[in-house]
Amino acid sequence: MRAPSRAAGAGRHAQPSGTGRAAAVLVLVVLAALIPLLGPAPALHGTGEAEAPGAGGIALLRTVLFAALSVPVGELFVNRLARALPGTPPERPRSWSPHAAAVGFVAALGLASVVATGNLVPAGVADIDVGGLYESREGRLALLEVNAFLAAGFCAGSRRPGLQVWPPAAVIVAEALRAHPPTEYSPLIGSGLTLVHLTCASLWVGGLLYALRMLRSRGDAGTGAALLGLYARVAAVLLAAITATGVCSSLRRMPPGTLADQLTDTAYGRVLLAKVILVAAVAALALWARIRLRRAPDPLDACSPARAEVVALGAVVAVSGLLTALPVPIRW
Repeated sequence: MRAPSRAAGAGRHAQPSGTGRAAAVLVLVVLAALIPLLGPAPALHGTGEAEAPGAGGIALLRTVLFAALSVPVGELFVNRLARALPGTPPERPRSWSPHAAAVGFVAALGLASVVATGNLVPAGVADIDVGGLYESREGRLALLEVNAFLAAGFCAGSRRPGLQVWPPAAVIVAEALRAHPPTEYSPLIGSGLTLVHLTCASLWVGGLLYALRMLRSRGDAGTGAALLGLYARVAAVLLAAITATGVCSSLRRMPPGTLADQLTDTAYGRVLLAKVILVAAVAALALWARIRLRRAPDPLDACSPARAEVVALGAVVAVSGLLTALPVPIRW
């Protein structure tokens, strides 16, 4: 009588085949890429705002850069959490950091080439003024991101976490400074908010992805559930920080008196509203996963909503990339 029960339990947690999983991931990646690539035109429709040249491509490159940044940050974060749990096996899933560094390097190089042509899409190699990157603040920040991903690739094989953390940190600092040029109102405050926002978002996205990979690679359900529970507690703090910094950044660019109008009448506001809705959905999925983790007979039942949360977070990253390529609202 017990054998069928074990079979039923095994069936409930059976994983899809490798081919099916790879096909599903490929479809999700393509769909996520369509958001920044095709998003500028619908977002700008009827607003009277002009679309910057190559906005879709720039948004896609920025999305890839954000995703590549999240992978090593998440791995470092979850490995640190795992070391805090007693009895955690030393085995870890194969690191994706070297691949993420290579992808991020290509994305950063593409964005640097745009900066080198005066924020225009280069028609050829001859249009790219590499030397000009050293003459502008935006160019130097673009070069910093390129070099940081290059360094991340060399550091990925290192077993010293203290060494691996510096290249992603440099990318986050560069992005925070790039998003708030000196001509902006209180740029240092804006850069500080973006720094915290991007750091917490990278920890959340990359951390959840690696935590689920770690759960899948282990047969010990108890240890895996403990790790997911510890991550969930830290993720609640990360969500609070992301929400607070996101609200403050939005209010700096869209004062309360104009917020309602700009959320519907500007491309930036429309995409920001979509991002808020997606983040709310992610928060609901995270809450569902935490409830199932506490109450379900098998704690690994929480993996289903957690996987859905990863997919939704991928959409948030894509929307965030699109947001960076749209014109910033005018302070009325």
